[in-house]
Amino acid sequence: MDLHGIGPSSAARLLADTGDIHRFRDRDRFASWNGTAPLDASSGDQQRHRLSRAGNRKINRVLHIMAIVQLRNHTPVRVYYDSRRADGKTSMEALRALKRRLSNVVYARMLLDQRRHEWAGPGGQSGTTLDSSATGSNRHTDTSDKPHPRPDNQINAAPSPTS
Repeated sequence: MDLHGIGPSSAARLLADTGDIHRFRDRDRFASWNGTAPLDASSGDQQRHRLSRAGNRKINRVLHIMAIVQLRNHTPVRVYYDSRRADGKTSMEALRALKRRLSNVVYARMLLDQRRHEWAGPGGQSGTTLDSSATGSNRHTDTSDKPHPRPDNQINAAPSPTS
């Protein structure tokens, strides 16, 4: 949710649909899966690309919303979009290029978060283990942890078996 334009529901959608980010070999495979990888639609001398209609449409929508939110504000994404428009791209071509770029950003962030999670350990924090301190994983026994013998007067006060 630290990425500009990703809210709680979008982050949940990304995590739920993507699952393990390591299942994608690289960012190109991730872009192909989410439908932001451009498809060649050239004909003759005209070189052009179009947006793929394949892929996960829900994730594609998350990236679209992320792009629109960032375009509304003065962000580096807005500068990128404006430079694409200045290069002669149509607004839809510039938006397609922007969504692909955001797909790369999301992929890199998910990889980083996954590595952080794997490094952190099972408890979610670095240095944690699966051993519970409640089960006595600390094997050093201090003198105060040992049971105390009963006082002598309780030993003598015990009833005798003959009475």
